[in-house]
Amino acid sequence: MEITGSHIGDASVLPDLLKQIPAHEKSGSVTADGAYDTRKCHDAIADRGAHAVIPTRKNAKPWKTVTPGAVARNEALRASKYLGRALWRRWSGYHRRSRVETKMHCVKLLGQRLMARDFDRQVAELQIRIAVLNGYTALGIPVTQAAG
Repeated sequence: MEITGSHIGDASVLPDLLKQIPAHEKSGSVTADGAYDTRKCHDAIADRGAHAVIPTRKNAKPWKTVTPGAVARNEALRASKYLGRALWRRWSGYHRRSRVETKMHCVKLLGQRLMARDFDRQVAELQIRIAVLNGYTALGIPVTQAAG
């Protein structure tokens, strides 16, 4: 989790978020909305060895640079144009992003506003909310065992 002021865009924080994941833990894919369709984000995802599931902008053009992130993004652009945006979203698994949006809605259900006034305390307040939600989520995950 990374909390920033309103003057910092989401896409600029993604590489730092990915660095928070230990190097020995593998990520299969990183899903984000179209605001993350930047060279910096695609390169950071490719450096982690993950697959980026980010829709390209409607007027997107192929990138000429030859980095792993640019190559993957250009392939996604070709697939999106070939299949159409709606089919690409289903094919790529982009629809799973709605789970994150649902979880953000749950964070907001714990209160639309922060009570703390200073930034460090606001960060602590949000960390507490997320810890509470993680506890609720852990309670709802079934424990399964193989039978037979």
